[in-house]
Amino acid sequence: MDDTVDKLVVFLAKRDGIDKLVKTFQYVSKLVHWHAEAVHPNIAQRAKQWELASGLSRKAFRTGRFLTGFNALRRNPGATHSFRLLAVFANAGEMVYFFFDHLLWLARVGVLDPGIARRMSFISAFGESVGYVFFIISDFIMIRNGLIAQKKLLQAHTSGADPAPADKEVKEKLRKIWGDRIMRLMAVAANLADLVIALADIEPNPLCNHAVTLGISGLVSAWAGWYRNWPS
Repeated sequence: MDDTVDKLVVFLAKRDGIDKLVKTFQYVSKLVHWHAEAVHPNIAQRAKQWELASGLSRKAFRTGRFLTGFNALRRNPGATHSFRLLAVFANAGEMVYFFFDHLLWLARVGVLDPGIARRMSFISAFGESVGYVFFIISDFIMIRNGLIAQKKLLQAHTSGADPAPADKEVKEKLRKIWGDRIMRLMAVAANLADLVIALADIEPNPLCNHAVTLGISGLVSAWAGWYRNWPS
């Protein structure tokens, strides 16, 4: 119990940890609003206010976040030209997303002209979508590379004359490959869910813009991010 509390404290000390918690509030309240709208209008209205407050607070809390893209590009470990190119497009899309998301927040709170909010939302969502697509491609490439490395490791281990002494080392390498695969699958799930939300802003449609679709997508993204940021 004490260990869980300690991990929760560490998790909530991170900016991403707070973001995932508030994101959970935002999309749970969206689902509550949808469910209660017809039967309990008072509860639905309170849930809607909670959703809007959570969304605005997340935007405020992410101030300056677009600058992290520069650092990610600077530290990009991609070994091949094609992978570095994917990283450039992914992080560039994310930087556009966060930068125009800041302007969207300022428009919605009345600092900038509220009339530009729709345009800022479109540009932000478009950059977000581009970033997610390239992040997903990059993660699938790394998952594939991990599967290849795992296969080679197992083949080399089993073909050895005396594989027993290397058992511990091989298991450790396999554990790292497996852990990296899980984290990347969580990233793919979060990015796919957020892509659905971004598409709802770019091209509104009955499927993506439905409260249930947005609510479930938001929670998948929040909880996948929660898993990735939870202290090991």
